[in-house]
Amino acid sequence: MTPDLVFRNPYFLDFLGLSDTYSEKDLENSILRELERFILELGTDFSFVARQKRITVDHEDYYIDLLFYHRKLRRLVVIDLKLGKFRAADKGQMELYLRWLDRYDRQPGEEQPLGLILCAGSSAGHIELLQLESSGIRVAEYFTELPPRKLLEQKLKRAVAIARERLAEGDAGL
Repeated sequence: MTPDLVFRNPYFLDFLGLSDTYSEKDLENSILRELERFILELGTDFSFVARQKRITVDHEDYYIDLLFYHRKLRRLVVIDLKLGKFRAADKGQMELYLRWLDRYDRQPGEEQPLGLILCAGSSAGHIELLQLESSGIRVAEYFTELPPRKLLEQKLKRAVAIARERLAEGDAGL
């Protein structure tokens, strides 16, 4: 079991019933209200741990939006919610959360924590240059309304192309 098999992109959060304008707090409240459906959208083996988990670094408080545990990966999973597009600064924030959890909250037998930044829009160039996967961080888009069929088809074709590339790379390494 690897993180690539667990996380996907995008996530469809249309069941949250959010209108055109909403805040990160509204998004978080809606997810918690519909926690069972959100976990089903994430995938199997996720367990809810905390909401707005406070961590303190150098007498400064930070709050992790959502904290889950993935049973098969044996890891804590931080979910950071973003209303806008992914930004480079989001990586630093997530790295701080992951390193803190690794040092102060990780239990014996658990793997290093993982992070999922859920954004309203992605930035493929930033994500590639920042080499997020090597930091244990994934970025995924979310949609609060089902997108048009044409966009869904484009995303599906792109996902299939990526999967084929990865399979070809794996076959070439044999």
